[in-house]
Amino acid sequence: MDAVKLRALEAEIEAQLSKIDQVYMALEDRAAQMRPETYALIESAAYQLHNLFNAIEDLLKIVANAFENSIADLSRRHTELLDRMTLDIKGIRPSLLSAECASYLHELRAFRHFFRHAYTVPIDYGRVQQQLANVQQIRPLLRRDVAMFLASLKPS
Repeated sequence: MDAVKLRALEAEIEAQLSKIDQVYMALEDRAAQMRPETYALIESAAYQLHNLFNAIEDLLKIVANAFENSIADLSRRHTELLDRMTLDIKGIRPSLLSAECASYLHELRAFRHFFRHAYTVPIDYGRVQQQLANVQQIRPLLRRDVAMFLASLKPS
């Protein structure tokens, strides 16, 4: 990747990481106030968890668009994109995500899928609490993985 494209990619990634941080801030605010009896805050936290996955997925799309950008099976696009970002594609790009980070992201992806399709199902406090713990694991792993990814793109 030439220097101009690399700088543009770095800027896009940093901008998206800032958006992810904003979602984390909103999520932490909701989580701090959430109690089993505060259903509106539970729903709000679930919505922010949904937003967090979307923001992280947008980061993955930025990388995919800069390199290979083809997801064949649209019915599995969220899973396939996430799995692809764990691959080191020789001659194309290094992996973006570690297997550990991807595992936590798959849990968040599953929650997001549930949330998007739970029209008549109440959002469970315990399930949201579980995801809040999950996303606290993602944050440092994602930062570490992105830093390693960007470092590996720079010429030696």
